[in-house]
Amino acid sequence: MRLPAPRGPITATLFERLVQPLDGRPLPLDVAGAELADADFQLALFACYELHYQSFDDVDDRWEWEPSLLAARAVLERRFEEALALAVPRPSLDGPKKVRQALNELVATDDGASVSGFLAHRADRDQFREFVVHRSIYHLKEADPHTWAIPRLRGAPKAALVEIQADEYGGGRWERMHSELFRATMRGLGLDDSYGAYLGRVPGVTLAISNVMSLFGLHRRLRGALIGHLAALEMTSSLPNRRYAQGLRRLGGDVDAVRFYDEHVQADAVHEQIAAHDLCGGFAARHPMLAGDVLYGAACALELERLWAGYVLGRWEQGATSLAEPLLEHPLERSVRPADQAMGTR
Repeated sequence: MRLPAPRGPITATLFERLVQPLDGRPLPLDVAGAELADADFQLALFACYELHYQSFDDVDDRWEWEPSLLAARAVLERRFEEALALAVPRPSLDGPKKVRQALNELVATDDGASVSGFLAHRADRDQFREFVVHRSIYHLKEADPHTWAIPRLRGAPKAALVEIQADEYGGGRWERMHSELFRATMRGLGLDDSYGAYLGRVPGVTLAISNVMSLFGLHRRLRGALIGHLAALEMTSSLPNRRYAQGLRRLGGDVDAVRFYDEHVQADAVHEQIAAHDLCGGFAARHPMLAGDVLYGAACALELERLWAGYVLGRWEQGATSLAEPLLEHPLERSVRPADQAMGTR
């Protein structure tokens, strides 16, 4: 993966420096007034975080810990945390022993627009492909942001997180890793399954969904928010994935293309219990002062998903693409995947 094209003045300044040799000069970034879903702002933060994951082929690995870049990232992060605080009120919690109950209530009251319902019954093939492109920003590194919490936990909560993450990574079989299953879904839809291929096409709100995981994961002080975020994902996953599978089968998706969603229907039904009780409940018992952070992390996950769903469905209802530009068939997949022929075109 190489750095994508800049999306505005913030990324223009950042990317120009990242492809140059390290020289220790300050890297000033003007983020005053940047909104939560601003694509330029979120892409800049995503690029800073990506240096801790797979990074970019055109960026020197030494930039990962370069003090001038870390200072610039801190500016981006402060603005991100401010925007999150404005968008996501901290839920009330009646004591650390009530964390699991509070998580259940938070999820039960989530009334965001249903992308899964639309995909199950109404979406055409192009819209489903767009959905998969949005999700590729996270799913091609699935589980990695939450894994940052493992060395920051102890005892039963740590064991619970490892149990969840082991499933995400295929139980030691690379071909069963959820990121690999998602690549098969992308190939089945004629999409480029290479890591970060669509980074430059997605809107800011899609990037924010991934950035909040990295924000929580890369800061020990936010470890409670990180596991709460994971719990919210697991607790709201099983039914939507059943609908995604239904929609993709309706559009002619083959077994390989649908397997990612089928896997999550089963796995996440188990994971949600482990995440809510053993992981979050156990963590709150050990760290009662951080119990509120657990709920806040869950609330951030739900609110960003709600904002994303509203944006995507709003674009589709207008008959417009939800991406920066419409998709084309990936040339290496168009002629070789039987599923493509079965699904047809819009």
